[in-house]
Amino acid sequence: MAKPIQAQGVHYFGDRGFPIAVRAIYEGLMPHHEHDLTEVLHYHDFAELVVVVKGRGVQHIDGTDYPVAAGDVFLLQGRQKHAFSRRENMVLFNVMYDAERLNLPEDELRRIPGYNALFLLEPSYRHRHNFTSRLHLERTRLAHAESILHAMIDESTNRSIGYEASLSGYLLELMIFLSREYSRIGTTNGRALLRVGELIGLLERDYTRHWRLADLAAAAHMSESSLLATFKEATGQSPIDYLIHLRIQHAAEQLCHGARSISEVAYSVGFEDSNYFSRQFRKTMQTSPREYRRRFSV
Repeated sequence: MAKPIQAQGVHYFGDRGFPIAVRAIYEGLMPHHEHDLTEVLHYHDFAELVVVVKGRGVQHIDGTDYPVAAGDVFLLQGRQKHAFSRRENMVLFNVMYDAERLNLPEDELRRIPGYNALFLLEPSYRHRHNFTSRLHLERTRLAHAESILHAMIDESTNRSIGYEASLSGYLLELMIFLSREYSRIGTTNGRALLRVGELIGLLERDYTRHWRLADLAAAAHMSESSLLATFKEATGQSPIDYLIHLRIQHAAEQLCHGARSISEVAYSVGFEDSNYFSRQFRKTMQTSPREYRRRFSV
């Protein structure tokens, strides 16, 4: 394929526009957009959720061709090089969004195992699993997703007062619906990702517990070595490092909004040694807990 080009967010969201854009793409109606790159190899720095509602085709992602068909749902993360080809009677929806500019409730979303599997893990394991861990919706479930997508297009087109809040709500509704659907997945590789997703959700919900690697491996029904390799590839961290960062995140919130002592904050988020907590906090936040509180307390 030709050298990939970079898609500019301004062409989809507008100059300083709201960072959610939705398109329905119908084969044979070209161009769909002045900057349409459906069949041109490209990448971008925002996320793109793809829902195929009719027909079939081939999605090229990072050097590999994957057959896709009606009911397939997958996420294209920022900077993944992709393009469609050999489309046959295909209709698809693209939901493009810049998570860094949206106030998504990531803490709550990561408590949903299917969210972790679909939005965090599957893109990283796509090549290894040969796309067998993708989400596939049956017809009635696909129809429900379509109804949300059409509502999003209506809001994007009409731009009535409050459309930004409405689009954010619909995006969350779609994410949660798809995440719950992933929890029903039946493929072997999909179930494996879901187990890791369940573990992430467990850590998010119970971060104060004294977790050992053996406990985490047992919860994920994996060996310790498999868990370490799988978790690191998916998240860039070991399970214990992920847990520490999670605790630091919650500690930072308490330091900004509460009057507890630093030792009390450390114990409340699961650290048993306040000195160890301070070292880990400085390592993660590049400042001490005391200085962080001084600079950011509300």
